[in-house]
Amino acid sequence: MNFEKLGLRPALLDRLAEQNLTDPTPIQTRAIPEALQGRDVLGLAQTGTGKTLAFGLPIADKLLGQNIKCEPKTTRALILAPTRELAKQITDNLQLILKNAHLRVGLVVGGASINAQQQRLLRGAHILVATPGRLIDLLDRNAITLAKTDYLVLDEADQMLDLGFIHALRKIAKMLPAQRQTLLFSATMPKLMDEIAASFLTDPVRIEVTPPGKTADKVDQSVVFVNPNDKPAALIDLLDGHRDELALVFTRTKHGADKLAKKIDQAGFAVSAIHGNKSQGQRNRALTEFKEGKVRVLVATDVAARGIDIPDVRHVYNFELPNVADNYVHRIGRTARAGKDGRAVSLCAPEEMGELHDIEKVIGQQIVTAGGTRPEGRGPAKPKSGGRGRGGRGRGQGQGQGQRQGQPKAQAKPQGNGAAKPKSGNRNRRRRSGGQRSAA
Repeated sequence: MNFEKLGLRPALLDRLAEQNLTDPTPIQTRAIPEALQGRDVLGLAQTGTGKTLAFGLPIADKLLGQNIKCEPKTTRALILAPTRELAKQITDNLQLILKNAHLRVGLVVGGASINAQQQRLLRGAHILVATPGRLIDLLDRNAITLAKTDYLVLDEADQMLDLGFIHALRKIAKMLPAQRQTLLFSATMPKLMDEIAASFLTDPVRIEVTPPGKTADKVDQSVVFVNPNDKPAALIDLLDGHRDELALVFTRTKHGADKLAKKIDQAGFAVSAIHGNKSQGQRNRALTEFKEGKVRVLVATDVAARGIDIPDVRHVYNFELPNVADNYVHRIGRTARAGKDGRAVSLCAPEEMGELHDIEKVIGQQIVTAGGTRPEGRGPAKPKSGGRGRGGRGRGQGQGQGQRQGQPKAQAKPQGNGAAKPKSGNRNRRRRSGGQRSAA
């Protein structure tokens, strides 16, 4: 199968050929023809398998065929993504395949001037890529209307749920025409996805290229069991084995990312950190330097798990295991991209055994032990108030981080007759409400 057999326009085929793209991936092969026929699509595929082109090409094909000018403050196609980095990546990919075309691609995300974005929207955009929080802000300002939006894409919809965007998505849905085409793509399929699919999709075709939670075949996965205080030295020892190759290191918190980056720097590595407290300019510079090889080690929170598409990332390290097991799939999906091999090593402390068991359940396999001794059992029980890895975000906190920096989750006290209810739930709800906008 090649792109020519999918029924795409010659102009798009030429752009693909310029990028040496001739053979579609499995998700592209199955999703593009269905989307070209106007069907709603629910697509499930691993990270790094080309989902952006799976929805971008059919939408571009249809808009090119319509040859319609953009009206002020309108967009014909809306693409929602959970993080700024992923939204920027989608925009860059679309601009490549629409080179020299008349279609205008817009980008609106948090961390940038909303006034400048509002000014650009006065011209309208054929395709608008947005994070939900910033789009809501612009809708509230009447900077854009969705009344003429014919195509909607939800990319990485599962992470938008994890970041607490469900209410923003519902609000946006009410502003869209009932008669539209919707394409929903994700790498994992949490239970709440059924609710999203039912409210956004109409008689969709379900395309499941790989089982939800399936990790890329070319990622060599292993786990090293180590005490928490020994983790920095263990990581530096692992990094020292490939100083000339790109490595991405994941932590849970912003403070932890900065602290770890400082230790790696002191060990003589060119390193940067990226998380929600960094300005958009700082995040862009860190990614650019990492992509160009000026920085060999990038320490990140989960804000980067869905927004980094750098084929040369050879190693992924989980300095701390994610609170949400599905995020493991997205983290290690940053390596072994574009057909290359990769390695993912997780450093697991005894108290993280619960997270490790959850991850192994999601991916359907036990991760190979590469160091230390695997403890028995799941480790100490953990408080569950506020949900695992969901909510609990204050304003200014980046995506993919469940709690405030370094703070444990609040435990609800046992309630007897007439006992006062704990207040932590109310605070969590307020944080979630504010987190929708700050996360984007």
